[in-house]
Amino acid sequence: MDKNKKQIQIGGQAVIEGVMMRGPEYLAVAIRREDNSIEVKKQKFISKTKNNKFLGLPIIRGFVSLIEMMIIGIKTLNFSASRAELDWEKKDDKKNKKEKSKLRKRIEEVISYIIAFGLAFLLFAFLPYQIADWMNLSKENIYFNLFAGGIRIIFFILYVWIISKMKDVHRLFEYHGAEHKSVFAYENGSKLSPDEIQKFSTLHPRCGTSFIFFVLLIAILIFSIVDTIFAYFFGVPSILLRLAYHFLLIPFISGISYEVLKLSGKNINHPLVKLMTAPGLALQRITTQPPDDEQIEVAIIAMKCALEMDFSQHKNLIFLEDK
Repeated sequence: MDKNKKQIQIGGQAVIEGVMMRGPEYLAVAIRREDNSIEVKKQKFISKTKNNKFLGLPIIRGFVSLIEMMIIGIKTLNFSASRAELDWEKKDDKKNKKEKSKLRKRIEEVISYIIAFGLAFLLFAFLPYQIADWMNLSKENIYFNLFAGGIRIIFFILYVWIISKMKDVHRLFEYHGAEHKSVFAYENGSKLSPDEIQKFSTLHPRCGTSFIFFVLLIAILIFSIVDTIFAYFFGVPSILLRLAYHFLLIPFISGISYEVLKLSGKNINHPLVKLMTAPGLALQRITTQPPDDEQIEVAIIAMKCALEMDFSQHKNLIFLEDK
């Protein structure tokens, strides 16, 4: 592989029975179906940070990229779930069962999102602050945020560990491992074959898991500074008020985290960078699992499609139109 190709960044995420890869101009999703065929969906995508000077500014581009990837992530997960649902229905011999109406499906989706966001707010926002308040730390802004941030990190690790015990989630984490191994192989100019890709690690410093850890850690620092300033002028804030303006700081914090992660990717062998990425890499021991060759094949196809590389040697492919 030539040097120009190595410089092209590729990344993605695991989806249900598949992998999504994002290249400079295209997104591609590859999903293995129950009949062993692989469905491939490709669409044009160029980040708004590339076409808008303001949105491309440091820090701002980080928050914009986060929103874009959240939207892409939800869409691709929903797409993979819809394909998996077709196989589950066949497995359960429900071909003749009355299909759910689109309205009912939409309502169920909305309810699931409300529950998910409600649980996230409870575990990672309200409860850490409430526990810190019970410990009488509200007047000590640095200790309050260190304690609340520590509780938030513990909750996050426990949540990831608990869901990793679920069979379907564990399989999702195997595809996450396939995505990482494939990206590593591409970045190192290795041959994109299952045998070669299996030699690489499932732990990658540019993973979204590392990004989340950066956000959690940097939030402690930023929240402590802002709380100290707020308390000096207005007094000790209530939990709800503290939550409100901390929430408004998330775009700034995510933007800084993005820049740190981007910088670390260019200086991966620096001792300080290794120290900073260590927590995220440690958590990836849970969020990535060793994939089999078939899962790696799916990741290879998604990658080649996103990078407009030739993958005609792969058989049993079904190409889906973007709607």
